[in-house]
Amino acid sequence: MSALSRELRQALERAVRKARVAAEDGARKALRSLAIDRREPLDSMTPELRAQRNRLRAHGRQLGDRRDPRTGEQTIDLLARECAYGNWHRMLFARFLAEAGLLIEPETGVAVTLDEAKELAREQGGDWLALAGDWARRMLPQIFRASDPAHKIALPPETRAALEAILEGLPRETFLADDSLGWVYQFWQADRKDAVNESGVKIGADELPAVTQLFTDDYMVLFLLHNTLGAWWAGKALAANPDLAASAKSEDELRAACKAGEVEWTYLRFVREQADDGARGPWRPAAGDFAGWPKAAKDITLLDPCMGSGHFLVFALPILAALRAAEEGFSHAAAVDTVLRDNLFGLEIDPRCTQIAAFNLAFAAWRMVGHRKLPTLNLACSGVAIGAPKAEWQRLARVIASAVDPAAQRDLYGAEGSLNMDGVEMRMENGLAALHDLFGKAPVLGSLIDSNREGGDLFTANLAALEPLLEAVLAAAENDETKEMAVAAQGMAKAAELLGRRFTLVVTNVPFLGRSKQEGGLQDYLAANFGDAKSDLATAMLCRMLGFADTGGTTAAVTPQNWLFLTSYKKLRARLLRETALNAFVQLGEHGFGSSAAAGAFAALVAITDATPPSAAVF
Repeated sequence: MSALSRELRQALERAVRKARVAAEDGARKALRSLAIDRREPLDSMTPELRAQRNRLRAHGRQLGDRRDPRTGEQTIDLLARECAYGNWHRMLFARFLAEAGLLIEPETGVAVTLDEAKELAREQGGDWLALAGDWARRMLPQIFRASDPAHKIALPPETRAALEAILEGLPRETFLADDSLGWVYQFWQADRKDAVNESGVKIGADELPAVTQLFTDDYMVLFLLHNTLGAWWAGKALAANPDLAASAKSEDELRAACKAGEVEWTYLRFVREQADDGARGPWRPAAGDFAGWPKAAKDITLLDPCMGSGHFLVFALPILAALRAAEEGFSHAAAVDTVLRDNLFGLEIDPRCTQIAAFNLAFAAWRMVGHRKLPTLNLACSGVAIGAPKAEWQRLARVIASAVDPAAQRDLYGAEGSLNMDGVEMRMENGLAALHDLFGKAPVLGSLIDSNREGGDLFTANLAALEPLLEAVLAAAENDETKEMAVAAQGMAKAAELLGRRFTLVVTNVPFLGRSKQEGGLQDYLAANFGDAKSDLATAMLCRMLGFADTGGTTAAVTPQNWLFLTSYKKLRARLLRETALNAFVQLGEHGFGSSAAAGAFAALVAITDATPPSAAVF
């Protein structure tokens, strides 16, 4: 796989940093021109512009912007960030698609080049990046919601021109490298991260995504996947061919013999035991054969609970597709579809980063098998903010009930809603209340949330049925506040379903954040729920990952290395040695990460399985 050279990576960082400043400045100008921050609309505004203004103000409040109840003025910081992100990344994604021959003109369904996009834009009297960005949005409706008011904001002409110049200044090679998208969001957050670190403020919801965003190097991803998925596959191969396990001369020979399609297990390690008499036993995967996992690849589920730009998912896609093709005889395209539908799952605290991960995974699939309609991706934002009081949130239940069955407003005798409250509305009200409770602190907790533990009556409201009901609300609701709540509830329901599931393999680069840097609410939550792991957000997330893992399932992670030896983690180490089996541990040290943003981060790679530990474990 090709990676960005140092020079191209530095050029991309400069471009993305510059683009964020320009895009956010332009977004603030566009929002102020619509009086989003003011109590009243401008006298000159048309009814259409007033309606757009109302939608944008409602959307801003859902994001967390605050309206002063006394003056009616409203902040626009979060809405401006959303508008800036949406405009820039539609343009950026369009360039990625075009350079890969995957930018599809919607009327003809034909892939177009950059030159063809420019020519069509000239014919229509518009700019090509805006046109291509709209095509990218249509190709990726799961990423850029068509009804999202923030995505309908047009940046000032001078801002669009500046962003076009930045994007066109990047060399074509930037968009052909496999890791470019992985770096994009870290660079988008770089200035914000620098500002937060310099301020010395405690890290809470506003600061967490920027401060903990850190690109995971390819070799880290591959090592963990090769020594989990690869070890499971190799264990099956050796069990089926014991002669190979006994006679192979080297690890290289074993890696070659255990290939799955085009997948090469570059980082997969093997060992062989030596008896007391000096005789050498058969080869086996060094990390173990993961006997507690399902017997077939179709039943393996993989979750990245802090997926960032989707790096682990993108690398796991061709691996699992090759395994399923080998076992089930699928074509390459069918294997990719089934893996996207059945095997890969992701959660991310930052909604904007969730969109990049979705694009990255879809883009990887299209590069493998060509453009095609993909299954709905099993990705969700676990940090969705709630912008409404609980009582207002619960009133959405009545709207849901009306949208589902307007006749249910009256019972058989014509009296108001007794059947309704006993049926759809009551269930929805309970479910929405549980969602509100569950996600009250989601922007700072993200995937630390355990919907099984904290949302007691959440699943009694039938989350599987909630999402289509909310679709009906979006189609029927005329009130902007209701629509925004319905969109948020839809995202929360999807995230809650994943937060309550169990998976075969849970793998991620955990967020590094020591206790002294955390704001008080996060500190309190970790102390209450992750006592022996509370000293770092990283170790708390590692323990949460163990909770995500199914019986016999495995947790694999990039973590700080200090929890492996500091006294403050002694109880955590003892508990893990008593209750789990350690598959792999690699100490990387300070320079494990390739990014300069990781200076001072001493990293390790670990894999831990929910299994009875070896009897010789000592602690």
